[in-house]
Formats: sequence, structure tokens, C-alpha cells
Amino acid sequence: MPVGRHVPAPGPASRLWPSGGAHLWPAGGTSTAQTHSRGHLVYAARGVLSVHTEDGTSIVPANRAAWTPAGFTHHHRAHGTTDMRIVFLPASLARLVPDRPAVYLVSDLAREILLALTGPRREDRAADARTRLRRVLVDELREAPEQPLQLPEPRDDRLRAIARALREDPADTTSLAGLGRRIGASPRTLSRLFRNELGMTFYQWRTQLRVHHALVLLAEGHDTTRVAHACGWANPSGFIAAFADLVGTTPGRYRTNP
Repeated sequence: MPVGRHVPAPGPASRLWPSGGAHLWPAGGTSTAQTHSRGHLVYAARGVLSVHTEDGTSIVPANRAAWTPAGFTHHHRAHGTTDMRIVFLPASLARLVPDRPAVYLVSDLAREILLALTGPRREDRAADARTRLRRVLVDELREAPEQPLQLPEPRDDRLRAIARALREDPADTTSLAGLGRRIGASPRTLSRLFRNELGMTFYQWRTQLRVHHALVLLAEGHDTTRVAHACGWANPSGFIAAFADLVGTTPGRYRTNP
């Protein structure tokens, strides 16, 4: 989808209604922890959101939407000035999407529906028209591949220690063996834990964590070279390739057209 399309500012800081809402967050704005009886989608028409649940953290740049099922305790955080849109799904539609948090690529059509359902003129549409739009939106999401921007949260104490260290310093290039020596675990044990508990290798998990951090830094206005070094890449080309693989556009284009 065209990431660079201009979206007008949403006007009032918050507009809420039973089926969804819109909220303009200042940079660093954070919601309180909450749980909803219905699952919901969040979309950043501008800026970058992170959605935090007990399962992990989802990063939501301007060409992705994050799904949080009913009953999951969660909170949102804005990175840069962020125009967040929210669409709640009734149970009849929620059962068609995963029962766990997920991130989806947003098609042109899905984007227009999200904006239509949460824009200032949403009340101009009849209730049955909004119902049809939600159905089409779910169809679009079901056709879209899930995106690797949901970073799972480790539960094993050894993995938690590694995660804590790398979140504090994403540029840390210590090998898995070196990290294991710090916490008293062998690289074989840690590799097994990453695969069994998080469903990915240590390298894959660390790359996702670094790209998460990169999205935040880009939202704060830092340039590509500085972000690459701050996130552990020795040269910008490796960072650009990893970023584009996960986000679908280069850091430079993303920074220019968030």
C-alpha cells in the first residue's frame, strides 16, 4: 500500500463510540492496561504504535494493523505523534481471525475501510453499511499474510534475562554463547528454548527486536545511518535489507513518508 499517502489530522484528541474510535497521541503517550470484551484492531494512520500484551509486543507502523483478541490485557504506546484508529469486531467476525495477537499487512482497500469506519463522517453511514465494511475488512485481513512484527515475550527466566539485556542495548553484538556465559546457560540449551518457546532462532528474535527499536528511532526523526548503528548493524546496507524484509519498505522511504 502507499505508505506515503497524507492523512488529515483527526481533529479532537479522542473520538470514541461503541464500535471503535480514534485517538491522537503525543509522542511517548501510553494508555493504561485494559481488557476488552471484544477483540479489536488498531491502525496507525500516522506515526508508530506498539501494542503490549502478556504474549509479547506488536509494532504497528503505518502499513500494518494489529489484532488483539478479547480478554487480553494490553496497553498502547505511541512513538512519535500518532493518529490511532480502533475498530472492534463482533464475535461473529472475531472468530474468523486468530485467537492470539497478530499483525497484518494493510491493503489499499483495508486502509480505506479502516479510515472510513473511524473517520469524522462515519455516522453518515447506516449501521448495516458499517457492518458490511467490517466484513470486507476481515476478508482483506484473512487474505493478507501475517507479519513478523509481533515479538513474542519469553517466559523462561534465562530468556527473560537475555531479552532484558538486549532491550536495554539493542546494539549489543554478543553471541548467544557469550550471552549464555553471562547467565550460566549453554548455547545449545538457549537455542532449544528460543525454538521451543518463541518459535524462532535467537538470530531471528534479535533481528525483530532491533527492527522494533529502529521503527521507534525513525519515528523520533533519526536518520538511517544513526539508527543502523544504534540497533547493532555495522553498516547501513545490512540494516536496510533487514528492515525492508520485515517492514516492506526501506528505512529512508519510511522516514520520509511515515
